[in-house]
Amino acid sequence: MKIVIIGAGVAGLGIGWRLLQQGASVTILERAQAGSGASWAAAGMLAVTAELEDAAEPERALALRASALWPGFAAELEEASGRAVFLNRDGALLLAGGEAHLSVMRARAEGELRLVDAAGAKALVPLLGDTLGGLWSPREAHVDNRALGEALTIAFLKAGGLLYPNEAAVKIEGRSVLTPYGRYDGDAVLVAAGAWSGLLENIPIVPVKGEVIALAPPVGAALPGPVVWGEHVYCVPRHGRLLVGATMEEAGFDTSVTPSGHDQLRASAEKLMPSLKGWALADHWAGLRPKSPDGLPLLGETATPGLFVAGGQYRNGILFTPAIAAEMADVILGKAPVIPAFDPRRFLGDLHE
Repeated sequence: MKIVIIGAGVAGLGIGWRLLQQGASVTILERAQAGSGASWAAAGMLAVTAELEDAAEPERALALRASALWPGFAAELEEASGRAVFLNRDGALLLAGGEAHLSVMRARAEGELRLVDAAGAKALVPLLGDTLGGLWSPREAHVDNRALGEALTIAFLKAGGLLYPNEAAVKIEGRSVLTPYGRYDGDAVLVAAGAWSGLLENIPIVPVKGEVIALAPPVGAALPGPVVWGEHVYCVPRHGRLLVGATMEEAGFDTSVTPSGHDQLRASAEKLMPSLKGWALADHWAGLRPKSPDGLPLLGETATPGLFVAGGQYRNGILFTPAIAAEMADVILGKAPVIPAFDPRRFLGDLHE
C-alpha cells in the first residue's frame, strides 16, 4: 500500500514510521523542514496529570495509553535513529492557586498522586516562594521535543521512507496530492499538517498561538528538578535552561513573539519562584497548536474515501505521539476501527465538500 502524508511533524513522522514497519510505502511532503512546526515549538511535556484534569474520558484514555507506551517507544526510537530523545521522568509539581483549588487536588490525590503542603512542595522545589502546596505526580515525564523530531526523521528515512521538505501541498485530488513542483499519487492520503490542515480540506482545525520563553540561571543557581505548574504556566528544566510557557491566543497564523507575551510568562514564573528575577532571557519563540471545535483530536478517515486526517492534538501532541502513530497506522491499513469520539466525520457529518 502506498501512502502520501502531508506534514512532517511528530504525528506524520511517527505514523509514517509505523506504516513502513508494516510494509507500506510512505512519502511525506513537508511545507518547511521536518519537525519545524508545533513539534519544534512545544516544551515536550507528557503531562497526563496536569493537562487532562478536565479532559473527556476518550482523551484521557488516549493519554494513558500514550503514557504507557512512551518508555518503550523512546527506547525503540533511540535504537532505530541513534539519537537520544531525553525522556525524563522526574515528576511534576502542580501548585494550588488557592484553598478551593487545593481541595480539588486533595480529592485527586490517590495512587501515586500525593498532596503536599507548603513544606513538602519546597522540599521538592527549593526555588518556590510562598505556596499552599499542591499535587505531586512522581512519574510525570517530559521529552526533548526537538530531539524527538530529529530522531523520528532519521528513523523514518532509515526505514525506507521518502521525505520532501519545502514541498507544500496546495491541493488534494482524490488520492493524489499536488504541490507547486509535482503530483504525488497514493492508495491513501493522510493530512497531518497541524494548524495548517484546514487550509487543504474542509477540516475544522484552527491555529492557537503559544509563546514560550527560556531562562538561563546565573552561575551557581540550580534548575528545579521536576516540572512545575502554577499561575497558569509550566516551567520545564531542559539542558541547562528553564522553559516557561505558554500563552494562548487565536491570532491566525501569526508566529511573532510579543513583549506582552514575554512579560506575562515571566511575571507568572517569578511569582512561583521569585529568584527567577535574576535569570537571563535566553530565548523566546512562538508556535501554533492545532485545535478542533470540541478540543478533541481528529483521527481517522474523512467522508472522502482514502483521505485520512490526524490532527487537532492541541496541547498534547507530544504526549499522544506513540499512541497516534500506532493507532493511525492500523486505521489506514484497515486493521483497526476509528475511535468514535475522534472520528473526523463527527463535525457536520462531512469534512469534504
